[in-house]
Amino acid sequence: MKKTNILIGCLVALMLITAFAACASSSKQERTGEYVDDSVITTKVKALLAADDFLKSFEIGVETRKGIVQLSGFVDSQKAVNKAVEIARSVGGVKSVKNSLIVK
Repeated sequence: MKKTNILIGCLVALMLITAFAACASSSKQERTGEYVDDSVITTKVKALLAADDFLKSFEIGVETRKGIVQLSGFVDSQKAVNKAVEIARSVGGVKSVKNSLIVK
C-alpha cells in the first residue's frame, strides 16, 4: 500500500512538471499577451482601412507580429499605398509597418 502511494505521488508530480514545462514560454514563441496585443492591432488597422472612403474598395491584408504590421495586397496608386501605411502607423502599439502592397 505504501509503495502504491509513493508511485502515485511520483506520477502526479511528473504530470505536474510536464504540464508546467509545456506551458512555459520560449524565446521563439509569442506569449499570450503579445498575441492578444497583435490581434488588437490587426483588428484596429483593418477597421480603419475599411472605414476610409478611399481605401475601402481595396483588399488589403493585415498581419501583425510583435507590433510590426505587414500590409499586403493590390491597390491602384501610390497614393493608396501611402494612405494605407499612414493609417497603419496611426494605430497605438505599432512599432513599424512593412509594406508589400503592389500598385496594379
